[in-house]
This record gives sequence, C-alpha cells and structure tokens, in this order.
Amino acid sequence: MILLCQHTNWQDRARAEVFKMFGDRKPDIDGLNRLKTINMIFHEVLRLYPPGVGLWRMIHEETKVGNLTLPSGSHLTLHMMLLHYNADIWGDDVNEFNPERFAEGVSNATKEQASYFPFGGGPRICIGQNFALLEAKLALVMILRRFSFELSPSYSHAPHIILTLQPQFGAQLILSEL
Repeated sequence: MILLCQHTNWQDRARAEVFKMFGDRKPDIDGLNRLKTINMIFHEVLRLYPPGVGLWRMIHEETKVGNLTLPSGSHLTLHMMLLHYNADIWGDDVNEFNPERFAEGVSNATKEQASYFPFGGGPRICIGQNFALLEAKLALVMILRRFSFELSPSYSHAPHIILTLQPQFGAQLILSEL
C-alpha cells in the first residue's frame, strides 16, 4: 500500500481492475487468481521488498560451481536483495517501482533464470507462498473497493530487518472512503 500511495496511477489501475472483475460481487478465488495488474504489483513489491532478505544453506557434499570448489559443511548465504537490485539482471530501472516488468509473467521479467525468489525456491520453497499471496490479494481488493489511500505526512521510509523486512516506524496511511 505504501508503494501504491507513492504511485497513485497504479492504485487507480488496480482499483479499476477490481471493479471490472468483481463489480458489486464478493471476491472469489477464481477472480482473485485472474487479477493481472494486482499480481504484477505484488511481484514488483516482493522484488523491491522481499519478506526475507536472504536464504541460508549448508552444503552436505563437496560441490563445484564454475572454477570454485566448495567443501562439505560450507554455509552459503544468498542475499536476495543483491539479486533483486542488480541492474544487469533487471535493467536500468532496477530501483524504480515498475510492475510492468512482470506483464509477461515472472519467468520473462528478467534476463536471467532464478533471479526472483521472494519465497525461496526449489524443494525448500515456502509452503505458505500461495496462501500468503491469496490472502494479500483479498485484503488489497477489499481495501481498494472502499477506500483510496495516501501516505501520512508523518510517514518515514525506513525499511528495517527484524527477522523479516518491514517498515521500521510503521506505515501510516490516510484512508478516504470512496
């Protein structure tokens, strides 16, 4: 919602999509799964501000990566934000909020494979990913149907890590009924 306050054109686009999809009907799972604009927005938000900023793994047997040999028992940290903010992967607008980069899906958003994984990947992907995204879509749909929102003048942008990435001073928003 913070990014939609900063980019009101995307807030308007998302609201228009919600009204087109549902009108006055209650949101249903099929409609939530067909919300392309909202899906693009969530992917871009998760690229810029992934809930967890790194993946930690231990190598159980000696592994060769290129010309580097990693011994068994080595601990690796893959810092997602280093990948998610890499201009070689995402393009020159890497620091900008641009949901359009996901218009053709996640697999076509980058120049490289496996460059976007806000919920992890492979056999250890977060089992709650689909539920979390569905719950977030439903909440945003319900808010967009009834309110417009803007940042409070007291808002201070300060992403902060306490186990997960979150706004250090909260997210003060002003909601106005439609």
